[in-house]
Amino acid sequence: MSDPSPVADLLHLLDLEKLDDDLYRGAQPPSARARVYGGQVAAQALVAGVRSVEPEFVPHSFHSYFLLPGDYAIPIIFDVQRIRDGRSFLTRRVTASQHGRPIYHQTINFQRPEEGFDHQDVMPEVPGPDEGLDLVDLMRGRGNADADELGKEWASIEVRFLGNSKHGLAPDPRHPSRAQMWVRFRDGLPEDPMAHLAAFTYASDISLLGAALAVHDVDPAKALMASLDHTLWFHRPFRADEWWLYDQWSPSAHGGRGLAFGHVYTADGTLVATAAQEGVIRSRRPG
Repeated sequence: MSDPSPVADLLHLLDLEKLDDDLYRGAQPPSARARVYGGQVAAQALVAGVRSVEPEFVPHSFHSYFLLPGDYAIPIIFDVQRIRDGRSFLTRRVTASQHGRPIYHQTINFQRPEEGFDHQDVMPEVPGPDEGLDLVDLMRGRGNADADELGKEWASIEVRFLGNSKHGLAPDPRHPSRAQMWVRFRDGLPEDPMAHLAAFTYASDISLLGAALAVHDVDPAKALMASLDHTLWFHRPFRADEWWLYDQWSPSAHGGRGLAFGHVYTADGTLVATAAQEGVIRSRRPG
C-alpha cells in the first residue's frame, strides 16, 4: 500500500473525532515547530462549527483570536456553543483548548444562501502561476528556520510567489506594503464544498502577516511575527484545488503590530473571499 498523499494527511487533520454533542478532538501532524500553525487551528475550528448546523446553511464569515501558542504534543479540544439560530443566519462560537486552557476562539456566522445585489472589486493584472517562485524554496533560501517544517506541513499546497513591494511588484502609492501569490491545493480534495472552505481556511494563514513587512528593510526570517487574530469573509463558492490569487496589502504597521488584508480571486477574476489579520511584528533582539 502506498503512503498517504499530503492532501489525505490534511483531510485526516480536518476529520475531527466526536467526543460528545458539540465537542470534538483534533489530531496533530508530526512537527518540530515551536507552536501549532494557526491555519490548522482555524480550519479545525471551522469544521467543528459546521458540524453543528444543518447542511442548507453555509459559513459566510468568521472572526477569531489566537490566545496562546498551540502545542503539537497533544490533540486540541474544540467546544462548540450554539449562540443563535435564526431563519436566515446562525452563529456559533468555537473554543479550542489545550492543557485545560483556551488557546483560540472563533465566532462563525452561517447563512442560508439567497439571491441579492452583486458587485465586486476588479482583480489586478498579474502574471500566471508558472511565472511565480515556490514560496517554501524562497523561505528556505532566505534562511527561515521554519522553512523545512512548514514545507512538510504545507505539502498539500502549491504556492507561487509573484513578488512584494520590495521585490518584483510595481510601486502602488495607495498601498505601500503588499504581496501577491498564486495558491492551490494538490489533487485529492473531495467534492464537498465545506471541504474546500476548510482547506482554504487552512491555507489563508500562509504569509498574510508578512505583507505588513513587505515595504520594510528587514528580512522576514529575522523578524518576530505572531498572529493575534484572523478573519475570513466567504463571498462566493470556489474550489480550493484550482489556482486562486492571494492579493495582500497592509494598510498600517505601528506599535509592534501590523495589519494585513487579502483579496482572493479565482483565475477567471471572481472575488471569492477576503482575509484580514493583525499580528505582532518586531525585530528579533540579539540572542
